[in-house]
Amino acid sequence: MNIPLKDHQDLSKTASLDVFLLGMVDLDTSLVLQERLRREIASRNDAYGAILICEHPPSVTIGREGSFADVLVEREELVARKMDVRWLNRGGGTFVHLPGQLAASVIVPLDRLGLGLLSFRSSLENALIGTAADLKVPAERSAVAPGVLCRCGQFAFIGASVRDWVSHGGLYINVSVPQEALDLIRWSRAEHRVTSLATQRTRPTAMSTVRESLIRNLAKSLGYDDYHAYSGHPLLHRTTRKVYVFA
Repeated sequence: MNIPLKDHQDLSKTASLDVFLLGMVDLDTSLVLQERLRREIASRNDAYGAILICEHPPSVTIGREGSFADVLVEREELVARKMDVRWLNRGGGTFVHLPGQLAASVIVPLDRLGLGLLSFRSSLENALIGTAADLKVPAERSAVAPGVLCRCGQFAFIGASVRDWVSHGGLYINVSVPQEALDLIRWSRAEHRVTSLATQRTRPTAMSTVRESLIRNLAKSLGYDDYHAYSGHPLLHRTTRKVYVFA
């Protein structure tokens, strides 16, 4: 059910969307930046929104609908691969993150955009379907796990939350993730095989192409007429660590 716009002002005049291209960012840094933006947006009275686009080093996150039982390998193997396991207060189940997966954290004021919880999920899925269409990949919503799937299986998942009617978290697209990595976990309620866009397309898929298409489709699906893209973020503090690279 959609939530009506607050007041009677024309929020379209103040609806701006900033997109921050962060590159490779560790999970903790991404979460801190999301929370800073969420608090800022919650304190405003316009429809300003922000999207963080990045990739994460190898890790496993478990949302409210997942459990450690979804991890299909011994803990020692995760340690050997230098993969942390984190429990997060987000929607969705258990996800693997690593280079080759595109993460988009969507921080927008749902009530001021006229979006309810279901219509917000639908907007994210519409953006994912539009992105797949740009790559000539027929895709549809998953009836079980939030996200979209193609002929080879589910390649995109949604793990978002809402606080004070401001969203955070977002979606993950397996662009060119090795199947070995995807098979480390049970992707919770996903009844279909988990796959990647590169597997479906049977050829290399450029991350930059997927990123450009996703940003454009997200802006359109969320109701923003335009967006401004920035490289990095002034509050971003990077850390470095050795990571396991899948062959």
